[in-house]
Amino acid sequence: MKRLLLALTLALATLPAAHAKEEKAPTPQQERMRHCNEEARKQGLMGDERKQFMSQCLKGGGEAGKARTEQQQRMADCSRQAKEQNLKGDARRKFMSQCLKKQ
Repeated sequence: MKRLLLALTLALATLPAAHAKEEKAPTPQQERMRHCNEEARKQGLMGDERKQFMSQCLKGGGEAGKARTEQQQRMADCSRQAKEQNLKGDARRKFMSQCLKKQ
């Protein structure tokens, strides 16, 4: 009986350690948040200035944010064209689909 209790105790004691090893890599959004926080801290931003900087940084705007990916740039270009043509609803969806396939 003592051996069984000892074995269970040891097994339970190792579970948290085993679980801790399975840490997941941060998502791109988490990486972006970390990067923006570091930049804001380096610049000593506080209050509204920090909020504005974080908003722009997380959107990817300005030098603080990461460059757009090729797909994001394509999407932005097609979206701009659809807006210029005042497309809405199904017409916009059809246009966006065709536009994204072209590039």
